[in-house]
Amino acid sequence: MIDLPAGIGPVPVIDVVLLGWFALTAGSVAYVAWDAYRNNPELTVMKWGWVLVTLFLGPIGLFLYILSCKEPFSGTHEQFVTPLWKQGLGSTIHCVVGDATGIVAAATITGLFGLPMGIDLFIEYAAGFAFGLLIFQALFMRDMMGGSYVAALRQSVLPEWLSMNFMMAGMFPTMVVLMMGRDMRAMDPTQLVFWGTMSAAVLVGLIVAYPVNVWMVQKGLKHGMGTQRALGKGGHSMEAERSRSVAPNGLASTAASHGGH
Repeated sequence: MIDLPAGIGPVPVIDVVLLGWFALTAGSVAYVAWDAYRNNPELTVMKWGWVLVTLFLGPIGLFLYILSCKEPFSGTHEQFVTPLWKQGLGSTIHCVVGDATGIVAAATITGLFGLPMGIDLFIEYAAGFAFGLLIFQALFMRDMMGGSYVAALRQSVLPEWLSMNFMMAGMFPTMVVLMMGRDMRAMDPTQLVFWGTMSAAVLVGLIVAYPVNVWMVQKGLKHGMGTQRALGKGGHSMEAERSRSVAPNGLASTAASHGGH
């Protein structure tokens, strides 16, 4: 415990650490939002993705953004994001931010109602999968499928399900361990420790989901990092993406990527 001025009383050390972390997070989110919307030609959905993932991960999100997506010089974004590890990271960010938003929102609601952990996890899984698939995948990627929400949904189900399950394999154990540990405040959304737990869980989920996203980008099952000038690994055109939506059985040649981000 740390003694603060009279009237405030002692505060747990972890709360002080988290206050500092969240202050750094605010600055990181402000920078990523400013740079993404002012200087970076990435896709709009990824601008939102990087802002939200930095909200979850703080300075770690900022570090990943600068390392893999921030355009170093004007007109160089396509070349900068070409390496497979960056393509895979972009795919992972897109998956994580959609799923994590649903999971964190559900965890907040179930936490406020004080529901048992088992019920919590079921609701969070359903909310994460639904939000990731129906919003961040099918809705935000429909233009790449010729404007068809149904086509985008059909193409996104398998890669989203696979990526989601790997992310859950990292998030859920982290949440259980931290929430059921010595500090039970981690289950209360009104406490800083709850939000610290959510951040830690999202980070572990991202790490676990990254390898399978690299594999799916490599195999053409998902998009990697793209820009407003060119889409997907190697810079596929919007026309190439639209042509895929009318191919037999929704399948395309290896020249075009599949599924969502």
